[in-house]
Amino acid sequence: MTLSLRLPLDGGLETYELVGEPVAHGTYEPARSRLAFAAAHVVADPLADNSPGAPAVIDWEHTLGFRRHLWSLGLSVAEAMDTAQRGMGLDWPATQELIRRSAAEAPTRPASAAGGETTKRIAVGVGTDQLPAGVHPLEAVIGAYEEQLALAEEVGAQPILMASRALCAAAGGPDDYRKVYDRLLSQSSRPVILHWLGSMFDPALDGYWGSDSLDTAADVVTELIAENTGRVDGIKVSLLDDAKEIALRNRLPEGVRLYTGDDFNYPSLIRGDDERYSDALLGIFAAIAPAAAAALKALDDGDLAKYDEIFAPTVPLARQIFSAPTYYYKTGIAFLAWLNGHQPGFGMVGGLQTGRSLPHLAETFRLADAAGVLTSPELAVDRFRKLLVVGGIDA
Repeated sequence: MTLSLRLPLDGGLETYELVGEPVAHGTYEPARSRLAFAAAHVVADPLADNSPGAPAVIDWEHTLGFRRHLWSLGLSVAEAMDTAQRGMGLDWPATQELIRRSAAEAPTRPASAAGGETTKRIAVGVGTDQLPAGVHPLEAVIGAYEEQLALAEEVGAQPILMASRALCAAAGGPDDYRKVYDRLLSQSSRPVILHWLGSMFDPALDGYWGSDSLDTAADVVTELIAENTGRVDGIKVSLLDDAKEIALRNRLPEGVRLYTGDDFNYPSLIRGDDERYSDALLGIFAAIAPAAAAALKALDDGDLAKYDEIFAPTVPLARQIFSAPTYYYKTGIAFLAWLNGHQPGFGMVGGLQTGRSLPHLAETFRLADAAGVLTSPELAVDRFRKLLVVGGIDA
């Protein structure tokens, strides 16, 4: 049976017939050749007031169920990252509960995939977002980081030292970044993941590492890593510039990972070359989880043709979801989770479901179909048709 609906595309209504074959869904073991984290979103409680500015109220059943879904596909979870709306609706009290609940359910990662040490398959964002907006002394920024680092230590999760708006506002130059990170790295009981998020994801992070020049910023962070070898597991880079990422990757000390956060160029960066490759810490992996799991298995099996075949149609989808303004990509992640039955409604904390227009979501739907990541096409059509009708479109 052909499935179709009318979509608002190219300024008009167009009857669209679904063409995609869903990527086979099953359970997978964690990849052997790469470490792969999916940055997971949170599901808003549909019975709560999750309007802009209101305290976040989370639907714990579906939020944790989505994490179990990611783990079942062999992916690890990057918890409480910007994908989970840190700084865009998810407040610190809700974040603490999210981290505790997720870490309590996280399975362990096989030693062979973790450098000989068995650890939980979860890493958690450590930031400073409990501080109110404004400029704070560096010691206050450090104190906020330390409070969140203590929580990561308490739950036994790997820390991801998130790029901090407060630090970006307070720092007078690279030396202030070194001061803050040196203090934090000396306190962590396990190697951390650093986090470099470009200003396209968060304009408040413009000039991170103390320079507007990406090349100069790369000098600062590579020096910081070199001075703290053994305390840094790797660095997540989200600059949407594959050449800059590869240049940084080639400068990292032996044993320090580059976790790609490039949601535009991830297939080639993860594939790498004969000498270097990137591991993955990606928001798009939450949206394309079955495809990501299948592609990584193909990579493990040495079947590069199948790896490319699976990932290739996901790239246009990723570029659509992460199109400008990029920080609204979270809306696309939640939209696809709703279409695929992972949450009961298309709502987000902070009311962020309004961050994308119906024509934008229609193109997202079309590209998700082409990529084979609408795991239940009948459900997806039924749900999106209802949303279009509410929006005034006879679908």
